Amino acid sequence: MKTYKINLLLLAIFTSLVFVQCVDDDDNGNILNDATCDDGIQNADETAIDCGGSCEPCDGVLDFSGTYDQQDSMGRPAINTVFSASDAVKNLYNRVPPSLRATLQSEDGQTQLFQVAFQNQLEAYHDVYAVALGLDPETVNYQTNILGLDATAFTTLLANFDALQVAPNGQTVYYDPATGLALTGRGLEDDVIDISLTLIFGGEDGTRFNGENDSPLLTSDNVSIGTRTYGDFPYLEAPVMMN
Repeated sequence: MKTYKINLLLLAIFTSLVFVQCVDDDDNGNILNDATCDDGIQNADETAIDCGGSCEPCDGVLDFSGTYDQQDSMGRPAINTVFSASDAVKNLYNRVPPSLRATLQSEDGQTQLFQVAFQNQLEAYHDVYAVALGLDPETVNYQTNILGLDATAFTTLLANFDALQVAPNGQTVYYDPATGLALTGRGLEDDVIDISLTLIFGGEDGTRFNGENDSPLLTSDNVSIGTRTYGDFPYLEAPVMMN
């Protein structure tokens, strides 16, 4: 009988302790109410479980807080590669936000227009070919191109603005000689290299340095579309059947 009473007493004490521990008073400083970065739940300002917000950034999740520092903007690598002339200018052009491309901050703190650097390189290409042809570099210079752009206007377009514009209600083409429309996009059949070389070396009618009349061929890379044909997306050719 005594053993039975002792067991009941112990059971009553244990039960009371359980209920006391389970009481949750909002003002008792219960540690479960204090959000931490290792509590295994998403709380406070976390963007996922125990990460983001004031915690460590989440793996694979971009943290858009803070001040941004642009490192690269290789949206037009060909233009930058062809006209920047040096790795220093090329890398700087990539880092400068588009809104600030009108100026170039050089290593010695001197400010120079990107456009000026591009135009100097444009003329330098003509000098190189003049020397190769045994001509006076002073007489072989860039001429206004098929778009009616002189050297300053052409290099300003290349240096300060996106070359390709959007024509939502018009023709999308790199250059159409029939309409004179240019740089509103790029079609799959557009020969971008030849058009670009023509803009640089072709002069007003596109025939300067076209390989005719004993002139060097500078307006084409001589690589055509070949026998490829393009249909609807995804623009795949017919499979080659093997015998």
